[in-house]
Amino acid sequence: MAVKIVRQRNKIALLGAPTSAAAMSPGHEGAPAALRSAGLVAALSSAGYDVTDFGDDPAHVYKPDEESPRARNLSGVLASLEALKPRVEQAVKSGALPVILSGDCSVALATVAGVRRYFRHVAMIYMDRDADLQTPATTSTGCVDGMVASHITGRGAAEMVRFWPEPPLVRDPDLALFGVERIEAAEKSLLERSPIRHYLAADVQRIGPATAAKRALERVHGAGNQFVLHLDVDVIADFSATNYPGSGGLRIEEVREAMEVFAGQEHLAAVEIAAYNPAKDPDGSCAKLVVELVAHVLQKRLEVLPEAAAQPVAASATAAVAANAGIASDTRETPTAVSNKESAEPVLPAVSAGEAWSSDSSENEPETSKQRGEEPDEEASEESDGSNS
Repeated sequence: MAVKIVRQRNKIALLGAPTSAAAMSPGHEGAPAALRSAGLVAALSSAGYDVTDFGDDPAHVYKPDEESPRARNLSGVLASLEALKPRVEQAVKSGALPVILSGDCSVALATVAGVRRYFRHVAMIYMDRDADLQTPATTSTGCVDGMVASHITGRGAAEMVRFWPEPPLVRDPDLALFGVERIEAAEKSLLERSPIRHYLAADVQRIGPATAAKRALERVHGAGNQFVLHLDVDVIADFSATNYPGSGGLRIEEVREAMEVFAGQEHLAAVEIAAYNPAKDPDGSCAKLVVELVAHVLQKRLEVLPEAAAQPVAASATAAVAANAGIASDTRETPTAVSNKESAEPVLPAVSAGEAWSSDSSENEPETSKQRGEEPDEEASEESDGSNS
């Protein structure tokens, strides 16, 4: 079965995920509130969007966890994911563009899982200074925030991998690490063996951010697959309000240029803003920088995709049709917790039952060798040694 999701190009669903559970210190959980206070909603509205702010999930703050030194505080991380996932599902079904204000990067699993409720194949552009390909077996700190890309691709802590009942959430060829600069030895070894796309900051600068972004999209089949854009603000050179800043990497202008390309794609399914730490931003200047960046990039999206009329997208999910008809969700999914304040929040509008139709073409369409990622990736960067936080 398939359902028609009606894209509303000028609508944004703003979702807050105030968590530092996967980090190694508190602070990130304050990011959603701080970015709102810095004027994000007003800036997006000025850019031409109808913004509905659906508030925050319950906060999850990092707690020391000496009992699990290889993957710390997993219970808090999973609680934050279980709270966010159903809200992303609602936002996707509504046709608005979900913009997730996150604390740490771990919420990427919930975002992709929420999109995958309705789309079989989902790619990801992962803009981050770090590769985030650590696992409990390779980490020296137990920081789950440094394992996010591993968990998305079906590696790492079993509890995280099983968050999606049929891992991986994103197949190796459909993930692009963009602007990466810090890569540890175990991560480098994995990248040499896998078809994960990776674009070093130095190579992005060498060929130009827009060109590199277009190549990354082509490699993860972003013209055909829905994809999630993840921005860890530590990818920005000299951005101080984050736990692991760096002086090298992509300048803000280069990040903006690449994001304009990513955001200008029809198949952009969700945007995440992660790793901003307001505790390290006493004057709020970094929050304003992030707000200006996001508002500018999404304004460019409207300019590239100016038609605000509803655009139908075929989403292959039996659960979506069941949800439209008020039937129980797919029983394969793990039950998820929701915010205790959701009943007081406005409900995202559902796609009407009349917009669904029977079709198995989306689910059963055979994959080409290119879609399976079997072609060599001559554009992938050759990695150099670096240090990952």
